[in-house]
Amino acid sequence: PLYLLSAFLPPPSFPPPPPPSSSSSSPSGPCNILMIVLVAFLLTLLGSQAIASNVYIPVYVMLPLDTITHENVLNDPNALRNKLTQLKEANVDGVMVDVWWGLVEAAGSRQYEWSAYEQLFELISQVGLKVEATMSFHRCGLSVGDTCNVTIPHFVRSLGKEVFYLDQHGNTDYDYLSWGVDEKNIFEGRSAVGIYSDFMQSFAYTFKKYLGSTISEIQIGMGPAGELRYPAYKLTTYPGVGEFQVYDPYIRTDLQNAAAAFGHPDWGKSGPSNAGTYQDLPNQTGFFNPNSPSDTYKSEYGAWFLNWYQQGLLAHGDKVLAAAKSAFSSSSVEIAAKVAGIHWQYKHPSHAAEVTAGYVNTNQNGYDEFAKLFAKYGATFIFTALEMRDSEQSNCNCGPSELVGQTLQAAKRNGVKYAGENALPRYDRQAYYQIAYEARRIGTIDGFTYLRLTDELLGERFDDFKFLLYLLHGQ
Repeated sequence: PLYLLSAFLPPPSFPPPPPPSSSSSSPSGPCNILMIVLVAFLLTLLGSQAIASNVYIPVYVMLPLDTITHENVLNDPNALRNKLTQLKEANVDGVMVDVWWGLVEAAGSRQYEWSAYEQLFELISQVGLKVEATMSFHRCGLSVGDTCNVTIPHFVRSLGKEVFYLDQHGNTDYDYLSWGVDEKNIFEGRSAVGIYSDFMQSFAYTFKKYLGSTISEIQIGMGPAGELRYPAYKLTTYPGVGEFQVYDPYIRTDLQNAAAAFGHPDWGKSGPSNAGTYQDLPNQTGFFNPNSPSDTYKSEYGAWFLNWYQQGLLAHGDKVLAAAKSAFSSSSVEIAAKVAGIHWQYKHPSHAAEVTAGYVNTNQNGYDEFAKLFAKYGATFIFTALEMRDSEQSNCNCGPSELVGQTLQAAKRNGVKYAGENALPRYDRQAYYQIAYEARRIGTIDGFTYLRLTDELLGERFDDFKFLLYLLHGQ
């Protein structure tokens, strides 16, 4: 019924149920009256599972990526206060902000500069909003929509490209450190996980007065764009299969050791040689084509390699989440972790794009292990793409709605809280109805974070955004 409803809804001039502002147009004519009747009928039909259910879902709004500038200074605090006040008056629950490792520890190892974030959190507290603080251990500037350039700290980058993920062509991805250095004490006597742990402990100590009150949640970044995944795809490679990231010296050594222990040392020489390149489609490769006569993802070798590949990512997540749990154990603040919404090639039997990112979903159970990991540490499962419909995608074997449903089920099976995001900026009612549908599709999600705070959102699109708040807040 939700799809039917959205198909007949008129464009954003359709009035939201809350009283519109004086600048909003009023409904008129038989068409608008018919639409209102249709909405009322379908909401009644849907009953307790309706998109306008009275279960309250907290709504947060992501702050701009450059809220803290690359000089580690709060960007235009007076203008920000006005924008936050507008959000507060609209009953937004809080905001999400990236806490950039590359800014705070830029001066050198263990030299933390928190003053800009102290100013920011105090401002947010004064306005009366909550904060989701993301421990952003990745670079900003390499992902879709990035509007800033924050690099990994120099004392880490100075060790060279070997500490980052490397593809089969020798290309280095400087977005995030390889999990191969998680426990290597090569960064002035510290390991990567040790660095993350020290950073989070410093944050917890500095902002202890806000933890559990103003700061309601800490999202733990564990990969590119803050997502627990490999950097398997690039900005220009959609909707390709991506590539396996196993060629830095540390991961490659782990692969060799694992293959030898399994009794097949020849399997440890490299990743699959027939898996294609970033922009290839699944059936253009040998490995992802289910009908290929060569080794595929279904062969003994393919199954072994994919299991090792995913387990490496899960082990990385386990180490970082353990450090996070320890760092924030003395407070009531909740922790969360994010999984990427890789919806292209979802309907291909190989799930190739998900697989190269570390989500081995070939048997439609690729997210259960991640949900189990999050359950172990009481972390909320964060997922994106809640605004996307299958019908909006083409020529990519895309299944965003099915993917959202699968992750919802995985979280539910494992007793994990679930929160959603939109993957791309959207201001239209069709996207808002889709978000509301996904939010109550399997039970009710525990929160939604909207991407992102912009002048366009706060301008002529704001009444439409209030309608999304109306739907999610259950009013």
